[in-house]
Amino acid sequence: MQAANTLDLTLVIDIGKSNAKLVLLDDSGAVVERHSRPNASVPSALGYPALDVGGLQDWMQATLKASPHARRCGHVIASTHGAALVGLGDAGLAWDPLDYEFEAVACEGVLEAAFNAASGSFSETYSPDLPAGLNAARQLHWLQNHHAQAWRGTRTLMPYAQYWAWLLSGVACSEVSSLGCHTHLWNPVQGSFSSLALARGWATLFAPLRRAWEVLGTVGERAAAWGLPPGCQVHVGVHDSNACLARYLQQDTGPAPAEPEPLTLVSSGTWTVLMAPGAPAQALVPEHDMLANVDVSGRMTPTARFMGGREFAALLENASPKAATAASVQAVLDAPTLALPAFSPQGGPFCRQAGRVLQAGLEVPLPRAQHLDAATRATLAALYCAQVTAWLTAYLWLGQGASAKPALDSVRGRVLVEGPLAANALYMQMLQALLPQCQCLASQDAVEGTARGAWMLCHWGRSPGAGALALQGCAPLPGVASYQQQWLQAVQALQGG
Repeated sequence: MQAANTLDLTLVIDIGKSNAKLVLLDDSGAVVERHSRPNASVPSALGYPALDVGGLQDWMQATLKASPHARRCGHVIASTHGAALVGLGDAGLAWDPLDYEFEAVACEGVLEAAFNAASGSFSETYSPDLPAGLNAARQLHWLQNHHAQAWRGTRTLMPYAQYWAWLLSGVACSEVSSLGCHTHLWNPVQGSFSSLALARGWATLFAPLRRAWEVLGTVGERAAAWGLPPGCQVHVGVHDSNACLARYLQQDTGPAPAEPEPLTLVSSGTWTVLMAPGAPAQALVPEHDMLANVDVSGRMTPTARFMGGREFAALLENASPKAATAASVQAVLDAPTLALPAFSPQGGPFCRQAGRVLQAGLEVPLPRAQHLDAATRATLAALYCAQVTAWLTAYLWLGQGASAKPALDSVRGRVLVEGPLAANALYMQMLQALLPQCQCLASQDAVEGTARGAWMLCHWGRSPGAGALALQGCAPLPGVASYQQQWLQAVQALQGG
């Protein structure tokens, strides 16, 4: 029986683009309680789609006040998706934070030209030009020009994760893993704000920088509203993919090897994000939505990504991900049935191309569910995501020559997969077949990588036992060489050679 005043739990607020979670973990890292709800944008008072901060706050407060365990929380930390900024005025929000999928943020004409002229080179920010508001600086530019009155009320800017830390602690701060996430606001080489952020006066509005694991203060007088104890410590918080990476950085103890084994972390969810610490920055190709993230310690991390969760769902067309069978796999390989990118217009190396499915050279019309059974669709979704993952892994380490099969065969190191794709055996087997010189490993942690990494940040430097890696290898899917070659050739043709 726990004493009433024992603060032995950690609350992780894990806000992804599609779902939000509250996870309570004990000091050993075991989950004590978990809650989730869908996450979607809402109309703002100014007429644009905004992040549902009010709805999420109401849900969190009601859930935690009803929780039998929340009053044992000694730590709380938020992990959130990127491309999200919050502006505070004299009395709370200066404007509702924009949803990065709001396409009008990518302005037309003179405004867009002005932004592009000022945004600096890729070699400064390592942030590619992305659709809609995925470059967070573009959101600020749009607000300034379309809602000048609201903008004039802005006193403080901060990333999304730190907004939740501010709500809980009353202390405003910023953090580098969110500022360095394809924003155009950060120079990862210099470790400082970009020339654009300085020139536009945004840099001076951002709250002071703090490390993701630092304690800002306690919940204090906000305890009753949140159902948390007053002494619960509030940590700075982190960008979600970087939370996932942090748990692997935490494992890096002892002397560094002379030639460390290459590591590629694949964090899957709405986005599939590949992070390759130590990969060459010169291999990054902005036209392929490749960029440099910044880890929680401030180090540049070459990154590639695609909207894997959305694309997987688009190919499934409501089939179960578990519907694939040995027969459906063989049939897809034999036909062959190829899914050619892309199936989401948001981000990724092929986002400006319309996805197609070819079966024996003929296009399968929409809706594909009328022509392909559930097993075939589940097979195709897993194989497609594995092919894009392998293609991007090779590009991160080898650069522009990576689109041919010999390059994929030469990639080495460990590829660690977190999230839903780690639980998809067919995806893992295909990935291992596509990257034969790599060791492809799936996380077996029952806790999502983002939540686990955020929990570990609350215990940074103490290496709790539950942070030990639980990884499982897999055998390669046989007979994929011809299928892989045809997919690569089709992708090269789409790119004009």
